[in-house]
Amino acid sequence: MRLKFPLSVFLAVALAGAASAQAQSTLRFGVEAAYPPFESKTPSGQLQGFDIDVGNAVCAKLEMKCVWVENSFDGLIPALQARKFDVINSAMNITEKRKQSIDFTRPIYVVPIVMVAKRGAPLLPDVKSLQGKRVGVLQGSSQEDFLKRHWANAGVSVVSYADQDQVYADLTAGRLDAAVQEAQTVQDGFLNKPEGHDYAIVGEPLSDPATLGEGTGFGLRKSDKALAKKIDTALAALKKDGTLSNLSQKYFKRDIIAK
Repeated sequence: MRLKFPLSVFLAVALAGAASAQAQSTLRFGVEAAYPPFESKTPSGQLQGFDIDVGNAVCAKLEMKCVWVENSFDGLIPALQARKFDVINSAMNITEKRKQSIDFTRPIYVVPIVMVAKRGAPLLPDVKSLQGKRVGVLQGSSQEDFLKRHWANAGVSVVSYADQDQVYADLTAGRLDAAVQEAQTVQDGFLNKPEGHDYAIVGEPLSDPATLGEGTGFGLRKSDKALAKKIDTALAALKKDGTLSNLSQKYFKRDIIAK
């Protein structure tokens, strides 16, 4: 016996299927677009940067459409868990603290964490040199975790900012003595610009796997194992065929891709 269903039921099922297919063909990346050369905006408002190109390459490999959702950096993990997007792609270091809340792909690249200060200032990235000084850092970053764990209780004033550009602005205005961030970010976003002419990277890069992590990767919800596997497979293919190394050479003039 054949069962008869109203046309509205068939339409509802068809629309649900179309919506599901569209969802599966779209990859929504969460990004905080104020961290050049990894992610920033052109004067016309278009997203640009190394992470943006890597994300687009992953979407092309997976034959999916990239959708970019902007969010403050310190709110990326809560927004991911609230399902506002599918993947964090915003120069986020893989740390044990973050792995308690979300999963990560394998490391995509590794960038040194450094301190910048005024040229000639007798400052080095250690607590002895920085006692009584004010050091700026991006709020919610692994660098902030490092400074709070190792410097804040040793006489160093750690000042956190929601925007990396505001760190540089307060540094040049004399409200900060130094700033800590990724090496390429400070090079391209500050030192290579006129306002950064009197500043330089000082001392050796910071090191602490517990807070600074093991490299940078995409962040995903712990429940999205299948999506994580697909993205890891795409990233492995892009490493193997040289796409990621070529993008690294384009932006950094060197290969920072994790092996």
